[in-house]
Amino acid sequence: MDTATFSIDPQLTQTSYPLVALSVSDLRLVDDSRWPWILVIPRVPHTVELIDLSPELRNQVRQEIDHVSRVLRDQFAPDKLNVAALGNQVRQLHIHVIARYRDDAAWPKPVWGVGDALPYESDALNSRLSGLRQALI
Repeated sequence: MDTATFSIDPQLTQTSYPLVALSVSDLRLVDDSRWPWILVIPRVPHTVELIDLSPELRNQVRQEIDHVSRVLRDQFAPDKLNVAALGNQVRQLHIHVIARYRDDAAWPKPVWGVGDALPYESDALNSRLSGLRQALI
């Protein structure tokens, strides 16, 4: 896998924090404390859709999405996990894995466009990043 020209879209880096690098993807925590929300970003330059990946790489990305999903389920006991690759605002392939609850601000609708993001406070951010890093590696 050629990652020499890979970089993460600035819009994603401005709205999330680095977590860990898995074998083929970088993981980032979205800066919205209303939901445990992780981005899975395959380190493949110029990729827009999952179908742009080779079957082998696509399978690895799916395994990493599965891993992230299990960690969110185990850490946060959500009522539902939302997993989506939209790309309507940021074309770079990135997959959202979001822990959802029946009493959250957007339920039962998608989280996009519901209120304003509630950025993490410093202590909560450090705690969330530390806990997730330990669980994800």
